[in-house]
Amino acid sequence: MEIDLVFKIAGAGIIVAVLNLVLRRAEREEQAMMTTLAGLIVVLMLLVDEIGSLFEKIKTVFGL
Repeated sequence: MEIDLVFKIAGAGIIVAVLNLVLRRAEREEQAMMTTLAGLIVVLMLLVDEIGSLFEKIKTVFGL
């Protein structure tokens, strides 16, 4: 696992947390929830790519 992935996930988390805080202070609860869900989806997409490459490496190692 590359350290860049950890920084991307942390950066996305910080951005989502700040946006969530600002939107909740502005009494925009629905937009805050949607921002949180969008951030979660972005992070999950990053992880899906990494898991896919992990399975490809495992297939190569075991010759499947």
